Amino acid sequence: MANPAYVAVDWGTSSFRLWLIDRDGTVRAERRSGEGMTSAAKTGFSTVLASHLAAIEAPENLPVIVCGMAGARQGWVEAGYIDVPAPLAAILTGAVSVPGESRDIRILPGLAQRDIATPDVMRGEETQLLGALGRASSGAQAVCMPGTHSKWVHVTDGKVTGFSTFMTGELFDVISKHTILSHAVAGAEEQPADAAAFEAAVSAAFARPALASNLLFTARSGQLLHGISAAAAQARLSGTLIGLEIAGALQDAANSDITLVASGRLQALYEQAFKTLSLAFTAIDADAAVRRGLSAAAEAIWPN
Repeated sequence: MANPAYVAVDWGTSSFRLWLIDRDGTVRAERRSGEGMTSAAKTGFSTVLASHLAAIEAPENLPVIVCGMAGARQGWVEAGYIDVPAPLAAILTGAVSVPGESRDIRILPGLAQRDIATPDVMRGEETQLLGALGRASSGAQAVCMPGTHSKWVHVTDGKVTGFSTFMTGELFDVISKHTILSHAVAGAEEQPADAAAFEAAVSAAFARPALASNLLFTARSGQLLHGISAAAAQARLSGTLIGLEIAGALQDAANSDITLVASGRLQALYEQAFKTLSLAFTAIDADAAVRRGLSAAAEAIWPN
C-alpha cells in the first residue's frame, strides 16, 4: 500500500464511514457500515474501529482522526464543543485524544450555540463545513446541510456566526408513518415521483409558513376529494417540510450566498427546491466535504 498517512472516520448516530488516506490525499480504501454510535456503544467503539482497520490492513502505527457522534457525551470519549461565534479553524485545535489505545486516535469537537433563546449543537457537520468552505472563506454565506436533522449555518469571512437545526427528515419519517397522512402516502414508493406536486408544495410553504400544519393536511384531503396519487401526497409532505425549512433558515439571511452540502436523493430534492424558489446556490458533495475537513484536521495535528 502506497504511503498511507492516516485514517479518517465520520461516525454518525446510525452510520460509520472510514477512509484510508495516503500522503498526497488519495483515498486508498473505504469502509461503510451501520455501526453508528447507537450500535457501537453496545459493541464497543474500539472493537468496531479495530475490525474495520484490520479489514483494510491499516498499519498499526497509523493515526486516526474522527468526527461525529463518537465525541458525544454518550459516545466513545466526549470531545466537547467550540462555542460560536468562532472561526471555522477553531475545531482543528480542539481534538481530544482517546486514552488506552495503542495508536494515536483523536476526536474532533462539535459546535455549540449557547444563546438562551436559540440553543443549538452540531457534531460532524462542523467538519463537513470546514471541508466545504475551507479555513478562510470570504463574504456572508448560508450553508445548508440536509439530513435527518438539517443544519443551516451562517458564516461570515470564515467565522461561524450562528446556526439552526431543522428536524425536517425526522418529521417526514414520523408524519409519513405515524399520523393520518400514513394512509395518503401508502404505496408512494411504487409510483413515479411527482415533481410538480413537490414544487407546488415548496412554493406554498415558503410563501406561507404559518399555514404549515394546514398545508400538510392537504396531502390527505386532496386525495380524498380530488384523487391525488400516493406519490403526489408524499411530494406534498416532503415539499411542505422542505419549503418550511428554507423559509425559516433564510428569514434573517435573505441576501446570503447559499452553499448546499449534500449528496444523493437529498441533494436532488434540495436543488429542485432552490430552483423552484429561484434561489441561487452552489452544490458541494457531502462525502468529499467531510473527507476534506478530516484531512485538514489530520494535517494540522500531524503535519509530517
